[in-house]
Amino acid sequence: MTRKRIAIFSFAILVCIVAACFAYQKFEKYLPTPANALVFPPELSDLQIQKIRIQTPIDNIHVYKAQRYLELKHQDQVIQRYPIRLGFTPLGHKVQEGDGKTPEGSYMIDWRNPQSSFYKSLHISYPNATDKQKAKDLGVSAGGDIMIHGSATSLQMKAAPQLMTYFPQKDWTWGCIAVRNIDMDEIWQLVNNDTVIHIHP
Repeated sequence: MTRKRIAIFSFAILVCIVAACFAYQKFEKYLPTPANALVFPPELSDLQIQKIRIQTPIDNIHVYKAQRYLELKHQDQVIQRYPIRLGFTPLGHKVQEGDGKTPEGSYMIDWRNPQSSFYKSLHISYPNATDKQKAKDLGVSAGGDIMIHGSATSLQMKAAPQLMTYFPQKDWTWGCIAVRNIDMDEIWQLVNNDTVIHIHP
């Protein structure tokens, strides 16, 4: 190989590396970001870090709709943060079935479904008594089945396992909170039933 070809090849590799860095920075905001989270010594393995997280009980979840992220917390300490997608009309509190809105307020994770259509799911205790009364006053159904769940279906996963990291660019659910399947695995493991969830506008 001539020097000219070597130089061209080296330059092409450099361009690819620079492009990859810019691409990562552009889409980094969509990846799980443990900002303000526990800081682990660099010598710890991923397995050791995972064990520490499991031993740190998650006692509350905070969802920030406008910012599109979900935080798992132990008391006031952020343990992990995940990007999310919401209902297809996300502004405002859910009022009735089919309105495409994600509820706002304080609820509980009251049960879970390992065989959910969207990979796995944790059920949010919407509607509460206030939600039911408001819907009754309006003469509508409050709806229900609001979950935290994955973003690829079980059938899609069988056909393309790489969809573990699939993350839609737009809000798309009927009111649920969707995360990447790989994130759902972690949330599933870290969050127990009866955990409080606060959903902010």
